[in-house]
Amino acid sequence: MGKKSKRNSGPKPGSARVAKLEQRRLEREAEVSAPTRPFAGLAAECDLVALREFVPSALVELPVRDAATPVTAATVLPGAVAALVRDEAGSPGRYVGLQVQAHTGDPGADLGAAVTWAQAAEAGTSLSFADPQADSPRLADVLIADVLPKITVHQTFDWWIPEGVQPAADVAATVVQANQAIMPTARLEADGVVAAWWVDAGEKAHLRWVRPEDEDTLMLALARVHAAGGLHLGEGSRFAGSFRTHGLLVPVFDLDPEMHANEWAAPTAELGERLAEALTVDAPLTVAERGARDGLRSRQVTLR
Repeated sequence: MGKKSKRNSGPKPGSARVAKLEQRRLEREAEVSAPTRPFAGLAAECDLVALREFVPSALVELPVRDAATPVTAATVLPGAVAALVRDEAGSPGRYVGLQVQAHTGDPGADLGAAVTWAQAAEAGTSLSFADPQADSPRLADVLIADVLPKITVHQTFDWWIPEGVQPAADVAATVVQANQAIMPTARLEADGVVAAWWVDAGEKAHLRWVRPEDEDTLMLALARVHAAGGLHLGEGSRFAGSFRTHGLLVPVFDLDPEMHANEWAAPTAELGERLAEALTVDAPLTVAERGARDGLRSRQVTLR
């Protein structure tokens, strides 16, 4: 008698495999209806995109409407959970994560649901998956849109451990391991410059500038500036390309790693002025500008 075929047998109900399949199904469904720019309308849109995509360690004091229950957004929380509440000297510290292990296709909805959960949760609890529903509060319901929040950049994940707390050996080891993976990072501070992030990657440093303009409109401006020889940050810099993520275009520059992050603030502001001028031009691209645009597009990638 032949062996019973297992070809049509599916994963065991309640197994981890079933949970993963369900998560993937939910993500696919959410991606169909997800907005192109999930953080649109927020003054912090560009920084939130940066913090979610490539900044290693930073905290953001979110401008929540319910100021009585403040919430801090983190690039990533321990275990990459969606949110947690911990005791901090007798008061609840409420945190939501931007780089999470489990998510839907709409990071804005995820963040709104996580903030709502964190404001109501007790200390010592965490939320692995925000799982927003159709009637869940949106970001506009929980955040004040026109406030640019305070962002604190960290060079370690030591803030994972509350002050005055002696962590268990495995927790301390996790923090050490996470710290070893961090590359020095800074957010440039200059007039007219928002969401320009510098990172020291070793042999090279990079500047990634998340821009708020419509992607196609910004591409035209970049082409005009490039054709005029102005798409750079001065000596020691080179335009490397751009990537698209969450409906925004992010120009990237290779930089001299010997220079301090602050030394790039003024050149970035100057580039911003050149781009602002180019954005006001309402005329077809010239032959040289079209060639520059085609070259820029050839060095463009899409993250999501």
